[in-house]
Amino acid sequence: MCAAEDHEPKGLGRGDRLPRIVTPPPGPEARRLAALLDLHEAPGVNTLPTAFSAQAGDKGPILWLRARGANVLDVDGNRYLDLTAGFGVAAVGHRHPRVVAAARRQAGELLHGLGDVHAHPLRVELARRLCDWAPVDDPRVYFAVSGSDAVEVALKTAALATGKSGVLCFDPGYHGLTLGALSVTSRPAFRQPFENRLAPRTIHRLDFGCPSSTIEQALGAATIGAAIVEPVVGREGVLLPPRGWLPGLAALCRRHGVLLIADEIFTGFGRTGSRFAVDHEGVRPDLLCCGKALGGGLPIAAAIGRAEVMECWRTTGEPLHTATHLANPVSCGCAIAVLDLLAEEELVERAAALASLLARRLANYADRPAVKDVRGRGLLWGIEVDRRETAHAWVKAALERGLLLLAGGPQGRVLQLCPPLTITQRQLFAALDLLDDAALGVPRVSRR
Repeated sequence: MCAAEDHEPKGLGRGDRLPRIVTPPPGPEARRLAALLDLHEAPGVNTLPTAFSAQAGDKGPILWLRARGANVLDVDGNRYLDLTAGFGVAAVGHRHPRVVAAARRQAGELLHGLGDVHAHPLRVELARRLCDWAPVDDPRVYFAVSGSDAVEVALKTAALATGKSGVLCFDPGYHGLTLGALSVTSRPAFRQPFENRLAPRTIHRLDFGCPSSTIEQALGAATIGAAIVEPVVGREGVLLPPRGWLPGLAALCRRHGVLLIADEIFTGFGRTGSRFAVDHEGVRPDLLCCGKALGGGLPIAAAIGRAEVMECWRTTGEPLHTATHLANPVSCGCAIAVLDLLAEEELVERAAALASLLARRLANYADRPAVKDVRGRGLLWGIEVDRRETAHAWVKAALERGLLLLAGGPQGRVLQLCPPLTITQRQLFAALDLLDDAALGVPRVSRR
C-alpha cells in the first residue's frame, strides 16, 4: 500500500463499505455545481437531467467526489455502491492502491512520451503482456487512446488488409461514436444526425444471433472484408448469443476470407468470467478491440490482430493512424498493474464464481409482470423491463438507497449490473437487497 493510502478520506475506507445516504440525492452542493456546469459546458455531454428525467421529477444529477473499491462518495457526503464500475472501467475497483502507486511512480519519471515516434519501456512491456493475454494467433498490438479509437484501428486494418470496404455488423451493437465506429453502431438515434458523413452503402446489418444461412448469404457479397461483433452485447441490452453462434460466425468468416473483429471493449479482462468473452466458446478472432478496464481508470485501449493482418500498416512514411497520447507512459504503467491484479487476485475466476450467486438472486424477478427477462454472464447482467419509465423509476429508487445503476438498451429498458470484480460478497448481497427494496413498486404476481 502506498503512503498516501494510509490516511484514507473519511467515508470510503478501503472501498468495502455499505451505502450511507445523509442527504437525499442530489444534495444542495450537487445542485449548485450542476447549475454552474450548465453555464460553461456545452449541452449534450453534461450531467444535467434530460427532458424525460425532468418530467419524471428528477432534481438533477449527483456529482462524484471520490471513489475507492466499489464505493463512490458524492459532493454531499453520500456513499454509494457502484453497480456500474464506471462504465466497466473499474474492474479492479476504483482507485486500487497498486494502480495509484503505478501512476505516481511513472508520473515521477515520465509523464508523457513522443507517441508513435519514440517508445518507452512500459510500452514495450504492456505490448508483450497484451500479446500473452489476447486470444489471437501470433498477435501484434496497435495501441489506441479510447475504445472508439481501437474500433477505428480495427476497421482501418480490415480495409487495408483485404482491400474491401464493406463491413458486416449486428443489431443491436455499440462500437462507439467516432465516425468510423458510429457507422457500425446500431442505434439509429446516434447515426441519423451524421448520416451524410457516414458510408451506409458499405455497411451490411443483420440481427444479433441470426441464422447462419443469413450470415453466409451476406458474407457472399464481394465487398465485405470484415465482420464486427460484440461477443456479449453490452450497452445495448446485455444480450448473450445462442450457443454455437459465435463459433459458427467465425467459421463462416474464415470460409469467405472475411476478417472477424471481436469488440471486447466492455467485456474484456474478466467481466464475463473469462479473460475475454470469446473464450467461453474458444473463438479466436482475427482482430480484438479492448479498452475500458485495461487502464484501471486511465484512458488506454488497443486493437490486437494477427501479425499477418497487421503487416498492412507497415510504412516508410508517416503513420496512417496515430494520436499524440498514444501509449501514454502513465496509462501503460496502470494497465500493467491491472493485468497483475487480475492474475494475482484471481478476479476473472471470482467473476465466474459470483455469477451463480447473481443468477439465483436475480431469478426472483422472473415472477414480476414488469420484468421481461433476466440474463447475464460473469459480473455483467441485465434486467429487461416492460417500459423505459419502469427502468427509470427503478434506477432512481436505487440511487435514493445508495446504489449506482444504469439503464441501457436501445429503448432504455434494461437495468445493467456491472459491479467492480473486487466487490465483496457482503457488498453484493447488500446491493441485491437494496435492489429488491427499490423494486417494491414493481408488481409481483404469484405462479402456482
